[in-house]
Amino acid sequence: MRRAAVWPAAASFAVVLPALIAYNLPPSATFFNQAAALLGWGAFLLLLAIELAPGAARAKGPSLWMAGALGLLALSALTSPWLAKLPWALALSNTGTILAALLAVLVAKAVVDAGLGEEAFEAFCIGLAVAGLASALIGIVQVYAPGWTDGQWVAHTSIVGRAVGNLRQPNHLSSLLLWSIVAVVWLGERRARAGTAAFGVAVVLLFGVVLSGSRTGTLGTLMLAAWGALDRRLSRRTRIALILAPLAYAAFWAGALEYAHQTQQVFGGEERFAGGHDISSSRFGIWSNTLALIRAHPWGGVGFGEFNFAWTLTPFPGRPVAFFDHTHNLVLQFAVELGLPLAALLLALLGACLFAAIRNAVAAGRTTAGDIHAPFQRAALVMVLMVVVHSMLEYPLWYSYFLLPASFALGLCLGVPGTSRPEPAIAAGFNTHPTRPLVIASMFLVLGATLAFYDYMRVVVIFAPPAKATSLDERIAAGRRSWFFAHHADYAAATTAAHPSEAMSAFERAPHFLLDARLMMAWATALDEAGDADRARYIAARLKEFHNEQAEAFFAVCNEPPKVDAKRPFQCEPPVKSYTYLDFR
Repeated sequence: MRRAAVWPAAASFAVVLPALIAYNLPPSATFFNQAAALLGWGAFLLLLAIELAPGAARAKGPSLWMAGALGLLALSALTSPWLAKLPWALALSNTGTILAALLAVLVAKAVVDAGLGEEAFEAFCIGLAVAGLASALIGIVQVYAPGWTDGQWVAHTSIVGRAVGNLRQPNHLSSLLLWSIVAVVWLGERRARAGTAAFGVAVVLLFGVVLSGSRTGTLGTLMLAAWGALDRRLSRRTRIALILAPLAYAAFWAGALEYAHQTQQVFGGEERFAGGHDISSSRFGIWSNTLALIRAHPWGGVGFGEFNFAWTLTPFPGRPVAFFDHTHNLVLQFAVELGLPLAALLLALLGACLFAAIRNAVAAGRTTAGDIHAPFQRAALVMVLMVVVHSMLEYPLWYSYFLLPASFALGLCLGVPGTSRPEPAIAAGFNTHPTRPLVIASMFLVLGATLAFYDYMRVVVIFAPPAKATSLDERIAAGRRSWFFAHHADYAAATTAAHPSEAMSAFERAPHFLLDARLMMAWATALDEAGDADRARYIAARLKEFHNEQAEAFFAVCNEPPKVDAKRPFQCEPPVKSYTYLDFR
């Protein structure tokens, strides 16, 4: 009874709160959502770990492969400050998030081994159902009543006519809603009396996917149909509903389009799928650039977390004009940053884990005697496959509110029900209990999330100063001592200095987070002021490839008639020497 009451509440805190937070403070629009995910999942995993059996904490089989894969990633992040000059603030935050994902996998697998997997998955699904329904309603408001959005409780949509939820991205909203559909379908299967309600909620969620206008959402709808066609443990009614999901999606789409035409409103999905523009949204371009970087650095890659830095500072005259900080493809991301050998090993380990998850999910449907319900591992597997497909086109796993639920779902698929005997840690004595490492690690996750929130506020005051705040220079100096977010303070120092060369040390860290037009102009100017005009010209030449509006005034001087005996501005001349991104580390 205690688990039945506490677990759903904890899971809801872990899933619902990150999805619904609209309030944010600069410099990050999603920090509060991500911190809430880390805090909530730390608390949920802690409650689960306390219930585990002796020996459940030991990683073996597929979980050992997953530990190896995530261990390689964590090691790459930790060594990147030495190998690739990645700032320590970024290395530490990346390492902590990767280890949190590993914790979610290990706890989830151990819970399944202890015979508690179905209860844990039910709690998880309840949280997803609540988060999805609330997010779908928020999306409806954003599209049909945008005047009701206030930015505090309901986020403003950044794209007229498209739902973005409080996660502020259409593809993120669609993936959340697709997960929620899987959750309510499974809950409806498990509790027969809830079947009708689950169907109604799923319809609202599917309409939310349509309003997001996400092409990833369209693919996810096809995956729902595949689930219905392949999983014979689902009830006949549910299988038919899932198979018909693409038709329902098309009907909602046609209805939304017709309503928009009749009311003179904007339906963002119409433009999203219209012809006459790049259907890949520059993905083909960024993938082509990534492959060129892989060919240039096949063995060691450009360094963990260094894709944006290397790509921006490599000549690509026909590059996409957005400042990409990710390849938008998980396989390419590993290959370009880690190098082909390490990426191949990592992908082999992850592939072996995914194969084990599929094998367990299929076996669960065949061996569970007397169980009339759909096996929870099959529904969890559908969630995992959906985020895998999403990761081939976007980078959802770089957000903790997707990474941790996905890791948890994968961990559930890796477990074998009942292979360890439940024995609550409280009864066994916490100090001698073999699952103490998982409990302690969960406590550290809660503590780490709390410290991250405190640390973030040290840089918030730079961009959103309170009343009677200290001077900007003092706030920047304090922010540059941040453990996890010092790069934001460096960015402020570099881009607000009257003479950027006076803040030259800031360029040692800030460009490794995200090189944008403002930072590139400041960096080039700083180098020119410091007497390094040729490298300044190189950065200016790379900036010019982006055709960015912010840089128009920077290059406008090049169109002015030259003054007699006046030196031509550095940004108007090509570099004399040939450079690579390695020359700017």
